[in-house]
Amino acid sequence: MKMNRRSVRVVAASMMVALVVAGAGACSSDKKKDDAAPAAASAAATSKGPEAFGAAGCRGLKPGITKDAALAGGTLETAPVSLMDGCTDFVYKGGPAPDKARMDAEAATEAKFKDLNGKADAAAAKKPAPAPTLPPNASAADSAAIAAQAAGSAQNSAADAKLMADAAQSSVDMLTARETRNKAFATSGRVSFATSGLRELVAPSDAKTAEGIGVGSTTDAVQAAYGSKGLVKDKYGSFTLPVEGQQGWNYEFVVTDGKVTTLAVANRTLKCTA
Repeated sequence: MKMNRRSVRVVAASMMVALVVAGAGACSSDKKKDDAAPAAASAAATSKGPEAFGAAGCRGLKPGITKDAALAGGTLETAPVSLMDGCTDFVYKGGPAPDKARMDAEAATEAKFKDLNGKADAAAAKKPAPAPTLPPNASAADSAAIAAQAAGSAQNSAADAKLMADAAQSSVDMLTARETRNKAFATSGRVSFATSGLRELVAPSDAKTAEGIGVGSTTDAVQAAYGSKGLVKDKYGSFTLPVEGQQGWNYEFVVTDGKVTTLAVANRTLKCTA
């Protein structure tokens, strides 16, 4: 069958669209048509397979991008899903909607944490009063006064001890709140912004690095892929790996029971609040 030049151009264009669409999507659980353009814009999404999660970011989000630019790109839902620690977190298109109850609980936990730890720091900064002593010729009244002073000091010490214990518990509560937040977006992934721009990219559960590492990979697989590239194992069994060419940025492989449970690229030196 003969084809004119216009027909050839139409067929070629259709093939190109099919290749791009086939290679997009692993860096997000959203498959809506309105996401085809952002996914196609990613340099890593090709006919060779899904976009790899890594130093180049995810669906156009990469180190250095500002929050406003990221939201303008249409890759993210525009309503924040967490404001904890002063950062602003979003999810990819199609991700979970904001959970007001969880966010309110986060805010209350963080407010208590800041209050108690501020008071504990102030108490710790105080110089302890010298222990009272009785002069050789002390009267009964002097003894009574010094005894009352000692009792007051003991009460203050007890109050300070309780304050320190409460502050320590508030720190545990903050860790629990962060874990609850992280679990809520373990499948969809999460994007966190500091005042200066992107601070953390948490990969969706189906995303993988160019070396094939993702959620579910074993520690042996992580070490085989990155052991010779500067991989560092912490005391909890998780791993970090410097991102080449991106000062301050690291791959983070959180490990539980010998398998990766969270994959992220983050710069922890960036401040969430001014």
